[in-house]
Formats: sequence, C-alpha cells, structure tokens
Amino acid sequence: MTQLLTRRERGVYPISVTPFHDDGRVDLDSMDRLVDFFVACGVPGVTVLGVLGEANKLSADESAGLVRRVLQRAGGRLKVIVGASQSGFEPLHAFAAGAMDAGASGIMVAPGAGLKTEDQILGWFEGLFARLGDTPVALQDFPQTTGVFMSAATVGALVKRHAGICIVKHEEAPALRKITKLRAQEAAGERERVSILVGNSAMHLPQELLRGVDGANTGVAFPEMLIEVCERFFAGRPDAGEDLYDLFLPLVRHEQQPGIGLAVRKEIFRRRGLIASARVRAPGAAMDRDDHAELTRLLARLARRLDEAGEGALIRFNPVASA
Repeated sequence: MTQLLTRRERGVYPISVTPFHDDGRVDLDSMDRLVDFFVACGVPGVTVLGVLGEANKLSADESAGLVRRVLQRAGGRLKVIVGASQSGFEPLHAFAAGAMDAGASGIMVAPGAGLKTEDQILGWFEGLFARLGDTPVALQDFPQTTGVFMSAATVGALVKRHAGICIVKHEEAPALRKITKLRAQEAAGERERVSILVGNSAMHLPQELLRGVDGANTGVAFPEMLIEVCERFFAGRPDAGEDLYDLFLPLVRHEQQPGIGLAVRKEIFRRRGLIASARVRAPGAAMDRDDHAELTRLLARLARRLDEAGEGALIRFNPVASA
C-alpha cells in the first residue's frame, strides 16, 4: 500500500539525479542502483524529476517510464515524491494522476512563472488544487529559479487553505527569517504545523535546523552526511552536527557551482559506482581534464580530513577511484 506524504515528514529526502548512458538514453539500471543506495542509507523518501533530475530534458514518455521504474524498484521501501513541472493545469493534473496511480507518495510543485502579487499566487493555487483534489504536495519555494517570491504570510495562507500541502520545500536563499516566521505562525495557533525541508544543496543546513526545519530535500553526492548531521541536531548535539557538516562544506560548495555543478555531482556518483556515466543531457556542461583533477584533490582532502576528525567510518570511499 502506498505511503502518502503527511505534514509530519522528517529527515533527509534526497533529490535524485537522472542517469543517462553516454549516448544520452535514460539509464534505468543505474537508476535501480541509486534507489537501492537511497534505501540502504535509510532515508524515508526520495524525489525524482526535480530540477537536479533534468526533468525539463525528458520527454513525457521518458518521465512516465522513469517514475514507474523508480516505484517498482522502491517497492514501498521509500516514499517517492515526483516533480510535476508542466505549465498547464490539465497536463500537470494528468501527469500527477498517473504518478499517484502508479504508487507515488506525492508530487512536488512550484508556483507558475509570472506570478507577482499575493492574490495572483493564491488564485493560481486555488485553480491547481481544484484539479489536484487531495493529492499530497511538496510546495517548492525556489524564487531563484521560478522568479516567484512568496512571503511567509503567503506561504502560511497557502498551507492553511490547502490541506494537500504537506511539505514546504524552502529554497529561498538563505531567507532564514522566513523559517522563523513560518514556525511563529504555528506557535501562535494561526494554522497547523507543516513539514519544512530545505533545498539549495543544504548550503545553510546547520542554521536552518536551528531555525526549526525538519530536514533536507536536496541532492548532494554524499547524502549520508546530511542524514548524520540531521540526526545529531535532532539528538540535541548541534555542534557535533555542524562540525561534521564543516568537513564537507568545500565539496558541497563545489557541487553547487552554476553551470558545471550537476556534472560534478554526477561524476562523484559515477566514481562511487552508483551510476555508469556522468553524462548531463544536452544542453549541459561536461567536465574537462582540469575539472577532474580538481575534483580528485577535493575528494582526497575530504577523505583525509574525515580520518583526522575520527569520522572516517561514516563514509568509506576511494577518492581517486576511476578518476
């Protein structure tokens, strides 16, 4: 039986890359390995077809096929959130219905482009939920990409109006005060509590956790680190969590580079043996010889620093494997 999203989601929900063969075809065998890896990490759920998953570069048939494959491989071991980025309500509803019928736990939706005022944003979501009904939704608040800026008051109003919004995916960078305002709405009894998970490669995760978020919904090459950082914060050991995070920060920052960042992240997954090719579907960047040498150095430095800090057992990998 499908586990649907609720407003109590907590922990790390990785955003998966979409693996491709060197010739650009979707690599479903590598997708299977990624799903098995996420299950082994112990995460409660995963998101496919997000921005990181190059959803805009897949055909409708490829997207539907990938969703079916992930759900089949997950076999109920993970909650699967499916990104729905269709611009029109009808195609978005049709895609969402297909994903939910196949066993998805919910969909991820961002506000439509061009919305400027609160009335426009609220009206757009009224129209959307009139079609989605009670489909569980992760609301993606990512103005750097969508161009739609939603205040804490607007997000709170949406959560109050639409019971289907289970997760607020907070990606306005860094906007720490928005987190505080959202939690203050709940403390004042203005609306029900909602799960807040952060994106943006978790660049500000320690500070966001201290502000009251429930975890992360993002993609980094070492999700095990995010899991351990969150667990330490939840256990009342924030300094230990931030100390671990600091060891990985140079690599997290490197992965977040505009343009080439996705290629870097995919290459790390390839070196870890999780995907066969680091191919980014066109148009997209590819790493050159210098980029590979740079990454090898960063990974070797990370391995050394983990051992020096006594954290080497957390993540075992060969930093120069298949460089």
